[in-house]
Amino acid sequence: MQSVYLKFYVSEKQRHNGTLLHEWLLDQAKQLGVPGGSAYRAIAGYGRHGHLHEETFFELAGEMPIQIEFVLDAPHADKLLDALRTHKLNLFYVRYAVESGTV
Repeated sequence: MQSVYLKFYVSEKQRHNGTLLHEWLLDQAKQLGVPGGSAYRAIAGYGRHGHLHEETFFELAGEMPIQIEFVLDAPHADKLLDALRTHKLNLFYVRYAVESGTV
């Protein structure tokens, strides 16, 4: 089955309307009927500002990257992106076509 892989990158401390952004994104997708999604915490990473964050004893809490990913059909991907645009969140995402299924 042709599907869309949609991944967002956020900081673990980012919030929207008082809720952690990764939790809020998963909830928004669920409300739109997206069949599933996952959030993963990175052990290291850097973004467009070039500052490296690593999981160490001295690293400040809340600075690690979180990846939120979905495998969904194109209409749900479009619907989710359109809904997020209305909130003006400045989120970086990756979208590409994938084949998905069960065996």
